[in-house]
Amino acid sequence: MNTVVDRAKMLGEFVPQADDDMLICRCEEITKGEIRRAVHDGMWTLTEIRRYLRTGMGLCQGQTCSKLVKGIVARELGVSPAELEPATARSPMRPTEMRIFAAEAQEEKC
Repeated sequence: MNTVVDRAKMLGEFVPQADDDMLICRCEEITKGEIRRAVHDGMWTLTEIRRYLRTGMGLCQGQTCSKLVKGIVARELGVSPAELEPATARSPMRPTEMRIFAAEAQEEKC
């Protein structure tokens, strides 16, 4: 799998499209236009897009939008979607209350 690394590539000026208000990431409410704008602002990898816009970080963890985001980024860069590395996948994290750890410690003593 190749990575797009040629940051000297000229993308041209961002030109709004009629469907830029189309919702791509429903969980985080990110539109196609926001993704396209991010590419023109220098976010060229899916990980950068994810960190910048939070695409794929909602409840579905990118199950519904990741292919769409990848396609949009690839079109803006003028490359095949296969040339883009997938975004780094991480498990969703939730804070754990200290009382849960304390209860586990009590159980181990018994």
